Amino acid sequence: MKVEARLFDITTAFFFLSAIVYGVWSKEPVGTVALILTGGLSLIVGTYFHFVARRLDQRPEDNPDAEVSDGAGELGFFSPGSYWPVALAASAALAAFAMAFWQIWLLVIAVVLILIAVGGLVFEYHTRPNATD
Repeated sequence: MKVEARLFDITTAFFFLSAIVYGVWSKEPVGTVALILTGGLSLIVGTYFHFVARRLDQRPEDNPDAEVSDGAGELGFFSPGSYWPVALAASAALAAFAMAFWQIWLLVIAVVLILIAVGGLVFEYHTRPNATD
């Protein structure tokens, strides 16, 4: 995770430096604020990667002298797929559409669909594979 954190440190510095240069040169506040916010978002992700990197053992990606074979083996546990995030995104899009055109009846339907999708996402049941498989 140190490599990823370093990449986001570089992009954060780039965005903040670009915001300073852009703000001085153009004297246009909207683009300057956008660059500052982009740098802030990059700083949030970089800080998270620094935090996670302290808690993890060194990975082969973090070792400059690592070989390809050092990364062999089990990669970890990946959660099974789910269609509930798609339903949640579609419901949220419907709610945004209803709010944009101020259709209360459609907003009520969208909120009900959002609640159903959140409930499905939170309470979905996944079976774990047997350890003997």
